[in-house]
Amino acid sequence: MTYARRYFLVFISSLALAALVSQAVAADAERPTPLLLAIHDAPVPFTGSDGRIHFVYELWVTNFSSGDSTLESLDILGDGTVLQTFDSAAIARRLQPAGSREATGVLSKSTQALLFLHLTLAPGAASPKQLSHRVKARFMAAPPGHQELTETGGTTDVDRQSVAQIGPPLLGDNYISADSCCDAVRHSRAALPVNGRVWIAQRYAVDWEQVDGAHRIYSGPREKLKSYTIFGKPAIAVADAVVSSVTDGLPEQIPGQYPTNISLDAADGNSVILDLGNHRYALYAHLQPGSIKVRPHDSVKRGQVLGLVGNSGNSVAPHLHFQVTGGPSSLASNGLPYEIDQLKITGRTAGTEAFDHAEAEGTPLEMTPLNPPQAVRGGLPLDQLVISFAP
Repeated sequence: MTYARRYFLVFISSLALAALVSQAVAADAERPTPLLLAIHDAPVPFTGSDGRIHFVYELWVTNFSSGDSTLESLDILGDGTVLQTFDSAAIARRLQPAGSREATGVLSKSTQALLFLHLTLAPGAASPKQLSHRVKARFMAAPPGHQELTETGGTTDVDRQSVAQIGPPLLGDNYISADSCCDAVRHSRAALPVNGRVWIAQRYAVDWEQVDGAHRIYSGPREKLKSYTIFGKPAIAVADAVVSSVTDGLPEQIPGQYPTNISLDAADGNSVILDLGNHRYALYAHLQPGSIKVRPHDSVKRGQVLGLVGNSGNSVAPHLHFQVTGGPSSLASNGLPYEIDQLKITGRTAGTEAFDHAEAEGTPLEMTPLNPPQAVRGGLPLDQLVISFAP
């Protein structure tokens, strides 16, 4: 064994080093792999409101070394063919160490992180059967000449479960799909350790807001609930379903102020969870207290009013938080994609920063209208669109 190879192995733990050395005697083909890649939840392909096929998922990355590592590039391969490439800057915006909500470009020694990925296929491209990942990384603990490493892993079969086809959760015009799929930090990266497992229930969640005729989210005093365009709008069933659970009686929050001391079981505020069947559940969160018109085990019809949009729970402004998950818990379950069977895109906002400014200041939201509007037949609403829902 050469000196360089022995030195390279130093940055693996002593236990792993002993195993690798003994294995190398029997078969020289073995090599150290300080970069470990894994997929915990296989992605489910779905159609976005842009008509293209999307994948949203997380690559778990472990730096199993005694020094920091920088991820320089990532290739997503579908059935062995490169489908999308992320450079170091893109990775640095998506890589979050376990338990952190801050992204980083450097994976510290002995650290695990989630790399939040969004793959969009080219128009007309066939969906792959299998995904894998090729990562080029630099390891600071390795000797000169051995710091660059390319690792392929995180191989997974694509999850071919059917995608829920649903109706709209609201009716009317000028709704904004805020913090929606597929790169919204607030939802798609909300990984939570609950009951011994990491879940991302909000992977495909959206916060529905609404603007008035002057493109304002609210008009009047910010702290007044009735100043908000969406406040009091009926939230409706997206399908014929059975009510799985109801939470009611929680107070409204004061708009513009971040709630404090909100427990996990109160984060959704007054809420309704519908059992859509086939292990899919739809959550409606932050409803007005006393406005919920259904009870657990009730059967509801598509379009039936469930309650009124409010500002209860962990909410800073009136809105409807909507998501579909694979279990009846709004936390201990994974988010699943869905496709709304009919909607109309009438415009696009200038982005999340512009939306946050308009929500904070009460100024008109910068928007670009679509002329003519785009009719969508079956798609998940992407982020920062202006959308109309017809009955």
